[in-house]
Amino acid sequence: MKLTVDILIRKDYNEMSKTAAGFIAQLVQSKPDCVLGLATGSTPIGTYRELIRCHREEGLDFSQVTTFNLDEYLGLGVHLDQPYSLDQSYARFMYEELIKHINIKKENTHVPDGLAKDPGKFCQEYEAAIKDAGGIDLQLLGIGGDGHWAFNEPGSSLGSRTRVQALMKQTLDDNYESFYAKAGFERKNMPHFAITMGVGTILEARNILMIANGLKKADVVAQGIEGPVTAQITASAIQLHSGGITVVLDEDAASKLKHKEHYIHVERMKKEYNL
Repeated sequence: MKLTVDILIRKDYNEMSKTAAGFIAQLVQSKPDCVLGLATGSTPIGTYRELIRCHREEGLDFSQVTTFNLDEYLGLGVHLDQPYSLDQSYARFMYEELIKHINIKKENTHVPDGLAKDPGKFCQEYEAAIKDAGGIDLQLLGIGGDGHWAFNEPGSSLGSRTRVQALMKQTLDDNYESFYAKAGFERKNMPHFAITMGVGTILEARNILMIANGLKKADVVAQGIEGPVTAQITASAIQLHSGGITVVLDEDAASKLKHKEHYIHVERMKKEYNL
């Protein structure tokens, strides 16, 4: 993939998702044994659905692909004997939203173990497993309401590694409304800690693909892409990445960018000159 920075603005969530999935599909086709870093949350669901469509209708082959997920709630593990709505683990999310629909090998999928007896030791082993796999070729990322990547909350070191992270109020509120409230859980019963890849771990991926949609993400998107690099907005570390960076936004999420028209112009010129 090209070593470049691309800010791509699409009409809506559907177009954003198709564009993001296209980058992932392109990598899988060109490097069938690639290593993908995957994300959870509502934002990537459309991307995963498009990848599932590509697998079913176009034969996109995941049989040699390896995946590593960004994070998992501490204290949760997958329970396939329960209804999906009652299993709030990120491992279950990935199974339902992507894994069970494609031909990837189970042993090649990795999600942090929220039930690990020794979480600290597990975090070290997760880092080692990523290295043993040859590193991550492309890391898919969203951006939290307070500008965080994965569960790297504001104030996280930009050199941080996979670790246990205490969750801040905004993350708890956002995730409760998105997932736990819909499942009928009381807020006090949701986990307050998570295992997460660190910002430093994420930055070691050879390519980064960040996606965001909606007006509620517009401010933090602008801060992350155009603002100063700061541990208070951990997604701003994208500016430190030396590999291939692609950010795909819908028009709402891009609405606060100061240089929005420039990004649109650059994309048009790259297409014209086949860059």
